[in-house]
Amino acid sequence: MGASAQTVAARKAVLDDMRESGKAFLSTLSADQRKQIMFSFDDEERFNWHFVPRERKGLPLKQMTADQRKSAMALLKTGLSEQGYEKATSIIDMENVLRVIDNRPPNDTYRDPENYSFSIFGDPSTDKPWSWRLEGHHLSLQFMSLTGRVLAQTPTFFGSNPGVLQYDPQMADKRMGDVRVKDLPQKGRQILKLETERAFALLKSLSAEQRKQVVLAAVAYPDIVTSNKRKASLERMDGLKRADMTADQQRLFMDLLQTYLANYRITLAKQQLNKLEKAGLDSLRFAWAGDLTPELGEGKGWYYRIHGPTILIEYDNTQTSANHIHTVVRDLTNDWGEDMLQEHYRASQHGKP
Repeated sequence: MGASAQTVAARKAVLDDMRESGKAFLSTLSADQRKQIMFSFDDEERFNWHFVPRERKGLPLKQMTADQRKSAMALLKTGLSEQGYEKATSIIDMENVLRVIDNRPPNDTYRDPENYSFSIFGDPSTDKPWSWRLEGHHLSLQFMSLTGRVLAQTPTFFGSNPGVLQYDPQMADKRMGDVRVKDLPQKGRQILKLETERAFALLKSLSAEQRKQVVLAAVAYPDIVTSNKRKASLERMDGLKRADMTADQQRLFMDLLQTYLANYRITLAKQQLNKLEKAGLDSLRFAWAGDLTPELGEGKGWYYRIHGPTILIEYDNTQTSANHIHTVVRDLTNDWGEDMLQEHYRASQHGKP
């Protein structure tokens, strides 16, 4: 079996796992639950995404039985690596932390680890395109599939509040001085630690001239620039090109890039990397705004992005004295699989579902 055939087989394996897990999950649901979770593939709800606490359509974890939750999380595992799955479940669990440090009651619905909803667009039991989403506070994941392969895995949003959870009365984030933090089972957690440390490692390696290209603003942007827009775009690509980095800097840059790609199941991560290689890795740029050192404090914060012809990765840590992180991965040519789906329709010469 040649390399291309192996790639095709690997993509099909992911597709089959995702489809079978989707069908298995749906089979556990009641008729009313299926009405709640299922939408037509072309429903505009598919593009209605956000990372803030809010009411969401779909079927939330709180309305599932234990077996249904287990089946739902099995579906989640088909799209994510072990690292990505651990991040996703840790983000959900962080709502339990926020209930404590925000002094909310145990039954609070604003900080609620059960307020994460699954939605399915289309029908995984057919050969037509279908998609699924898991979304809640600081977490938005969607995957779109069609016969032969998973066509899309973005937008992908991971956030963490607090970014660093540890008892420290001296920390600028005053919530960390709460003695109750000592007893939290999640203490010591840094969900997006690598996303932070690897970026600062790359920044530190730059020369003074390179930093002039990289640093766009002395003050960090208050949040990810593209927010929850359906179509992510920036007017221009700024920052230092990978082509203009030294060999060591290019290695640090790739380590940072892979931190994001490695959240996906390995076949999907390779698929995304292959796309970036075809577009030209040397055209990717690294840009920064805000503080150049990782100290927390009132008014402190930092932002960076990786930007190329086909991808935009944004990281922002400015809220709560720089202890509240947002990250997003956008495929500038294929969020929600829209471009590849159109390509499929043209190739197969049939209309939309």
